[in-house]
Amino acid sequence: QVQLVESGGGLVQAGGSLRLSCAASGRTFSSYAMGWFRQAPGKEREFVAAITSSGRSTYYADSVKGRCTISGNNANNTVYLQMNSLKAEDTAVYYCAATQGWTSYTGNRKNDYNYWGQGTQVTVSS
Repeated sequence: QVQLVESGGGLVQAGGSLRLSCAASGRTFSSYAMGWFRQAPGKEREFVAAITSSGRSTYYADSVKGRCTISGNNANNTVYLQMNSLKAEDTAVYYCAATQGWTSYTGNRKNDYNYWGQGTQVTVSS
């Protein structure tokens, strides 16, 4: 069983930065691949970024590639999403998720994830 708690969201101006954190409980955190997803009002939840359980590989949606970095720290069971050059269209609730297996190469399928956090709101003003 894994419990996830996101933090770090907030209101930021376009062009600014935020770092989201996802704190995980559970002794086997290091065996889980992690992902970040987001959901804007009236839209489907969409993939943002993912990292393998080893931390060696990361994957990004085209919409955030070059602006976001996902990283993990197994010592404190936390996954981060550093977001730079934020745009108004990045406004959404951001969720972290955990899984012990992907069915895709990039971890971009939300149905692969067994555990989800409650989400943190990111609002980018233009």
